[in-house]
Amino acid sequence: MSGDASDGHDGGGREGEGRDEEVRGARRIPGPRAAADDFDLAPSLPPLPEPPVTPASDTSAPSPPSPAEEHAPAPTPEPEPPVAPPSAPALSHRVLKALLGAWALAACSAEETAAVEEHLTGCAPCADEALRLRDAVGLLHTDRSLDLDPLLRSRVIEGCLGRRPARIPVPVWAAPYDAETARLDALLSDIGDSEWHAPVRLRWFEGERAVNRKTTVAGVIGHLMTVDGLVSTALGLDDPTGSGERSRSPAERTETYWAAAYRPLTRAVRGPWREQSHTLIRTVSFAGRGVAERSVPYGDFALPLQDSMLDRAFECWVHGGDIAAAVDYPYEAPSPTHLHRMIDLSARMLPAALAERRRTGLAGPARQVVTAGSPGRSLHLEVEGLGGGDWYIALDSPAAVGSPDHTVAQVALDGVEFCQLVAGHISPVEAAAGQEGDREAIRDVLSAAASLSRL
Repeated sequence: MSGDASDGHDGGGREGEGRDEEVRGARRIPGPRAAADDFDLAPSLPPLPEPPVTPASDTSAPSPPSPAEEHAPAPTPEPEPPVAPPSAPALSHRVLKALLGAWALAACSAEETAAVEEHLTGCAPCADEALRLRDAVGLLHTDRSLDLDPLLRSRVIEGCLGRRPARIPVPVWAAPYDAETARLDALLSDIGDSEWHAPVRLRWFEGERAVNRKTTVAGVIGHLMTVDGLVSTALGLDDPTGSGERSRSPAERTETYWAAAYRPLTRAVRGPWREQSHTLIRTVSFAGRGVAERSVPYGDFALPLQDSMLDRAFECWVHGGDIAAAVDYPYEAPSPTHLHRMIDLSARMLPAALAERRRTGLAGPARQVVTAGSPGRSLHLEVEGLGGGDWYIALDSPAAVGSPDHTVAQVALDGVEFCQLVAGHISPVEAAAGQEGDREAIRDVLSAAASLSRL
């Protein structure tokens, strides 16, 4: 009984000593991650004892055991000593700091790992650096997309210009065109040669009817280049079609350009389109303030240059989305500031579009004619989300002024949804999220918004 009590006391002592050692040696930093091919298939085991060697000269037979030896108890085997952990080599602070990256990646040897972890328990700066490196290693996932964010270029440029403004800045009204052409060019740089022939279906409204035209990614870029040529010729620059005819509509110019191509367009069209967009940005930046009001003809109507550049930015974004959908590429909406400017242009064009539809019998008659510049019946267009705001659309005459006090109807839409309506990608019936008031006025304004779309 005394022997049993003694054994139990010794065991408790050893257990307590083990806990003290564990507390004193507790790690401040979690151990490194196991390597990707570490599956613990070969655990470390203590070496097996070597068998006793019998001397070669001893050839006599073993003597039989005596009766006392035969009945003696078997000797108790000695316990195997625990395997000591690898000793940490004596390394300098500089060397240990240089090993932190390899330690975070679980690329150190056992001795180096022990040395680093022992060093981290007493060096706070290295411990903080080790935590940062361990967090960084956790971000190294190969399943993440390697595609660059399409907005990366604009954010970098914005940050650079915030530190050092441009000597000759791009005009505010030309900034959306600069940003959207850059985003589309980033998309085009990522696609392969075969994707330039991917089919793209362009959609718009003519009257009350939705129409579409099938082309390719390269064909869309050719279309953008030829319509941008309207701005080029208004500024006295070269016309990409070579004809110099400014009176033709965007659709006529595009069809002429497509028909003149003796073979399907390829990625070679990207260079001339991008060079033209750069030239337009440089020209309007150096031209000064007076150029903003220069007229740009679109065939049956005209826009001031500052509105025309917004129109070109809007179409570049819309067709960039068409291309992205065709090649399965992520494409975001413009920045809220630029999107607001595009929505504002569309809202300002609605009274004239509504009057044109009324002349062709596609809209209801005017109910309250007022003198030019006076407030008249209005529709409250409430655009929510990115680029949102409130606009009051004059219903009876483009010369009248929209007024909150003369509101007879209200329509609420999301900002991107309104732009999709103006682009002809959704119908007026699908567009309005909320409607209130005069139903005829609501239908006429939404249909007028869809009529702004074109090839």
